[in-house]
Amino acid sequence: MWWLANPQDLHRVSDRLSTIYIERCHVDRADNAIVLVNRERTIRVPAAMIASVLLGPGTRITHAAAALLADSGTTICWVGEHGVRLYASGLGPTRGATLIHRQAYLVTRTPQRLAVARTMYAKRFPGEDVNGLNMQQLRGREGARVKKIYRHHSLRTNVPWNGRQYKPGEPFEAGDDVNRLLSAGHACLYAICHAAIVGIGASPALGFVHTGGATSFVLDIADLYKADYTIPLAFDLAAAGHTDERRIRLAFRDKVADGKLMSRVVKDVKELLLDTSEDTPEADANLLWDEQAGAVPGGVNWAGDYADDFDDSAYVGVTGPEIDESQQVDW
Repeated sequence: MWWLANPQDLHRVSDRLSTIYIERCHVDRADNAIVLVNRERTIRVPAAMIASVLLGPGTRITHAAAALLADSGTTICWVGEHGVRLYASGLGPTRGATLIHRQAYLVTRTPQRLAVARTMYAKRFPGEDVNGLNMQQLRGREGARVKKIYRHHSLRTNVPWNGRQYKPGEPFEAGDDVNRLLSAGHACLYAICHAAIVGIGASPALGFVHTGGATSFVLDIADLYKADYTIPLAFDLAAAGHTDERRIRLAFRDKVADGKLMSRVVKDVKELLLDTSEDTPEADANLLWDEQAGAVPGGVNWAGDYADDFDDSAYVGVTGPEIDESQQVDW
């Protein structure tokens, strides 16, 4: 039966329901399904058929449910309302390291890194030939494009625009109303991109245009969508007098509720990093790197005599009292 499938028989990401968002629920496990319980109803969801679970406000999850989702290769993300903020994430559905290996290969070789950066800019300049442009020329063209977009929306909404003002570390303290709305909206966009990147097994840190930060690749990818999502939204809200940052978070949440942005991010990341004509293996190969053979099987005791001594002083455990099963709540 599909709801009793072995959680180790991982379904391909492309065959799964992309995302399930949960808020104000208790999440538990029953067989190989997670059970969502709230005041109104109880819902069973087959764990192995979900790519990612977004746990929103008011949600609590049991250890058993988290373990099942991890075994099923389902990403667990702790997010703000409707996924607008990403606070933390767990293991994703991709069991192989092909994507992150490819990303690391591309980002550490200048010609390949420049080629990916050109592809990113080509997505922003439809119909323009960016082949042969260096990073300085690409940045200049991008700057001119963004200025044109800001000027267009300023004229469209009759909202004054005096340039982008952003203070690192205090994004909501600098600038006028539309600047603060832009900062709040971009933060929401970054969260969606971050969740998608983590969910398919790429690194949020290995950026091609941005560099040096833990979310450099997130910033790279988010820049592809600002002109379609956050920039027009910020000007529209400013024109209507809705200048509180919470307004753009709610508006952005409603704009991406159909899930199309998440699918678009996944598609774009794979196009940037992979040869889409090749099938990318998702299985956990469990190999050990070897400088001569390339890789050898893992799970083999290659030389037990070389095992390191375990220092038990480096491990600290905290254990609560035993649970009286007769007093447990039956969810």
